[in-house]
Amino acid sequence: MTGQLIRVVIADDEPLIRAGIRMILTSDHSIEVVAEAANGREAIELVRAHAADVVLLDIQMPVMDGLTALAELRTAAPAARVIVLTTFGERENVLRALEQGGAGFLLKDTAPAELIQAVRAAAAGDAYLSPGATRHVVDQLTLGRAAVRGEEARQRVAALSGREREVLALLGEGLSNADAGRRLHMSEATVKTYVSRILAKLGCENRVQAALLARDAGL
Repeated sequence: MTGQLIRVVIADDEPLIRAGIRMILTSDHSIEVVAEAANGREAIELVRAHAADVVLLDIQMPVMDGLTALAELRTAAPAARVIVLTTFGERENVLRALEQGGAGFLLKDTAPAELIQAVRAAAAGDAYLSPGATRHVVDQLTLGRAAVRGEEARQRVAALSGREREVLALLGEGLSNADAGRRLHMSEATVKTYVSRILAKLGCENRVQAALLARDAGL
């Protein structure tokens, strides 16, 4: 995305929420809000029409909810990165969204700077799992499924090299390529190469799915 504006579609059925998000995002010179949608169906159409890079997608919307829209966007606009907007009361829905290929999620009380950071991370190909409230939600979601999924996850992770497992563990912590590189004393480009290799070996669509797999495996 270097040198190009990050094209964003905001999808939420509450006009005030959309207006607030637009105001925050457009305060950053690297982000352009190209369209707003009031439901999932409109979101799909607008993402395709405007070739959006990132979609901020609410879960609870009329006509078509966010989870259904996310599933359709995987085929209708596979290049678009989807960040799910949520509240603490929608934890199970959030896990489903991440498993379906969402690039991450944000709580609706997220600080403005974190919202901008999440959009930039998604546009750069990174997952956004914030180290605060978002990580807490993911921990709670994965806890109940760990026993069922843990053995399968460990078997899949066993195919990775030692260094690949180290990188995967840092993905599970929500670190960016740059932060992982500093932790492992590697260049960001090298970490990016490792991440691509890890996704291919594990059969994961994106970093979020790999991060959840790392947690299931106990890394």
